[in-house]
Amino acid sequence: MKQVLSTMAGIVLDIKVSKGDQVNTGLTVIMLESMKMVIPIESLDAGIVEKINVAIGDFVNEGDTLLILR
Repeated sequence: MKQVLSTMAGIVLDIKVSKGDQVNTGLTVIMLESMKMVIPIESLDAGIVEKINVAIGDFVNEGDTLLILR
């Protein structure tokens, strides 16, 4: 399994994918807000979204697993 990790602490503003979606390398999958900046989180791997571990409004820490791909 491949994981998409948070690159910094912040609040989930938007989730750009759904379970079952095909994800390509470099695709923005999550938008975070941190210190009044919007940070796109991109997938470093290609795959199919198996699980989304966060919801809009959740606070995440750096290194948290946001998505799992297969």
